[in-house]
Amino acid sequence: MAFLTNEKLTIVGAAGMIGSNMVQTALMMGLTSEICLYDVFSPEGVAEEMRQCGFGDVKITATTDVKEALTNAKYIISSGGAPRKEGMTREDLLAGNCKIAEELGKNIKAYCPDVKHVVIIFNPADLTGLVTLLYSGLKPGQVTTLAALDTTRLQSALAKKFGVMQTEITGCATYGGHGEQMAVFGSHVKVAGRNLTDIIGTDEFTAEEWEQMKKDVTQGGAAIIKLRGRSSFQSPSYLSVEMIRSAMGGEAFRFPAGTYVNTGKYNNIMMAMDTTIDADGCHYNVPQGTDEENAKLDASYEHLCKMRDELVTLNIVPAISEWSKINPNL
Repeated sequence: MAFLTNEKLTIVGAAGMIGSNMVQTALMMGLTSEICLYDVFSPEGVAEEMRQCGFGDVKITATTDVKEALTNAKYIISSGGAPRKEGMTREDLLAGNCKIAEELGKNIKAYCPDVKHVVIIFNPADLTGLVTLLYSGLKPGQVTTLAALDTTRLQSALAKKFGVMQTEITGCATYGGHGEQMAVFGSHVKVAGRNLTDIIGTDEFTAEEWEQMKKDVTQGGAAIIKLRGRSSFQSPSYLSVEMIRSAMGGEAFRFPAGTYVNTGKYNNIMMAMDTTIDADGCHYNVPQGTDEENAKLDASYEHLCKMRDELVTLNIVPAISEWSKINPNL
């Protein structure tokens, strides 16, 4: 089998549902000939299942030792935080999961400082990604977070509404925070070639329906918990592996990613932007929408800043003025 790379990919949280799905997806995509499964709970059962799938020339290892897992790792995807339960918001996980992110960042600095790309997906991803980046010492473009799930939820909702394939919904994106404060951009969307803005406000798709859809998209994760009795695992695992594939130089990632931004307007924060991911890292542009959409993005940024400032209060991160002492790249 031809692999994208022979460099080591480590999946953190591999014993869980998201992690085990990531492992299988990475193997099915043929990303790398070396994949390491790491978890504080033994991921050996997952490793055995993957070996029994009959994947070819792949070295699959499993460990509960973080040093073993991260040594020589060139790519990392981490789902290694506590999952959401029914009734919880992503923000409810802030303190506990950000402590886990701090530890991950420090371990990356200690055991694989030359890692090429890290994807963080455990919630609240904007903040856990930021904390990981700070303590890892990596460059801003080397750490990204999963934000695409909001965009795919919008795309799938529109495709269902209009009875078209998801590929026929183009220009679809949500930006800002990965949470209920995200900014849903509809002004660039086309439905089978038609401008969504020309359809909104008609009998086919009333303004009220559009407002409800946007609300439903922001609460898409909670809807999955109600439907399945557990938080999303297949969609985040698939999309995060697509992200790492792009960082390996593979197929372009189709959706927005969370990235560290310092634009003058949006500063010292991780948020979803108009991004591209390639072998050189993540690159971004600030999206431009209608006045209303831009205002939503501003509000999402303010919400993220409040959570970031809470991390300072909790002593998980120091004041922003001190960050460059921990990570000279920031």
